[in-house]
Amino acid sequence: MRSEILYLSKKDVENTDLTMAEVIKVVEEAFREKGEDRVEAPPKPGIHPRTDAFIHAMPAFIPKMKAAGVKWVSGFPDNSKYNLPYIMGVLVLNDPETGAPLCIMDASWVTAKRTGAATAIAAKYLARKDSKVFGVLGCGVQGRSNLEGVFTAFRGLEEVRAYDISKANLQKYVSEMMEKHGLSVVPVGSPKKAVEGCDIVVTAGPILKYPKPVIEAGWFDDGSFACPLDFDSYWKPQAMHSMHKFCTDDLEQLLYYQSVGYFQDIPNVYADLGELVTGKKLGRENDSERTMSMNLGLAIEDVATAIKVYEKAERKGIGTWLKL
Repeated sequence: MRSEILYLSKKDVENTDLTMAEVIKVVEEAFREKGEDRVEAPPKPGIHPRTDAFIHAMPAFIPKMKAAGVKWVSGFPDNSKYNLPYIMGVLVLNDPETGAPLCIMDASWVTAKRTGAATAIAAKYLARKDSKVFGVLGCGVQGRSNLEGVFTAFRGLEEVRAYDISKANLQKYVSEMMEKHGLSVVPVGSPKKAVEGCDIVVTAGPILKYPKPVIEAGWFDDGSFACPLDFDSYWKPQAMHSMHKFCTDDLEQLLYYQSVGYFQDIPNVYADLGELVTGKKLGRENDSERTMSMNLGLAIEDVATAIKVYEKAERKGIGTWLKL
C-alpha cells in the first residue's frame, strides 16, 4: 500500500518545464477522448461564499492516460484587495488502479496553461489559419497564458491589441508580452478597439452571474473567432447571436450553468470541442464565418496536464514526499 504522496508547490510545477506545445498536445488528446465518449467528467459542483465568487470541485478520469483526479479551485473577484490572485486551487491525482492518492499540486500553473491550450485548440478548428491580429480584454494570468497558447499554435500572429480597466496592469502586460513573444503589443483605450479588426479575440475578465456586457455585434468582423473565458460577461446577446457557429467545450456543463441562472440569452450550440477534434462536426468552413467557442473549463484538461506534470516531476526528482 502506498504510504507517501508527492507534494508539488507552484514553483515545483513550473520547474518541470512542461511546454505550452506539450500542454496543447495532451489537452487536444483529452478532447479527442471526450469526443469518443471515453472519459468521465461530470459537471462541476460548487459553492459560492461571496457574490460572484466560487469554489468548484472538478473531477475527471481519462482511462487512456491513466489520469484520475480532482481540482478544488476558487475564483474570488475581490482578491486583489488582499494581494491574492483571482484564481487559486489545488489538484489531487489518484492511482486509477487502487484509488490511492499519488500527488497533490498547486493548481494555478495548470489552470492557466490548460486554459490557454484549450483556446488554442478551439482556434485551430474555428479561426482562420492566416490569423494575424489577437485582441485580449483582461490582462491578467489568463490574458498571458491565452496569448502564449494562441501564439504557439498560430506562428503567423503579428499584433496584439490589449485592453484592461487597470492602466497599470495593461502597461505591465504590454511590456512583458512584447519581451516574451517578440510581438507588437498595442495598448488600447476601449473594449471596442480590442475587438474591431482582430482575427482572434479572447475575453478574460471575472465571471459574473449578472453581467453588464459591452461588446456589440457590429464590432466583430466577418471571419473572426472569439473565445470568452469569462462566460458572457463581456458579450451582449446580439453579439453572440451574430455568430455563424456558436460552440462550447462541453454542452452538458453549459446547460447546467443555464439551469442555475447563467447564460440567459445565448445561441443554440453548434458543437463542442470533442465533436470538432474528432471530426464529428466541421469547424470553420469558409473565411467569412464568425465563430465563437464559449470555453467554461473542463476537468479533463486539468488531469491530462497534471499527469504529465507528475510524471516529469517524478523523473526529475522534483517535489516533496509526504507521509499519508
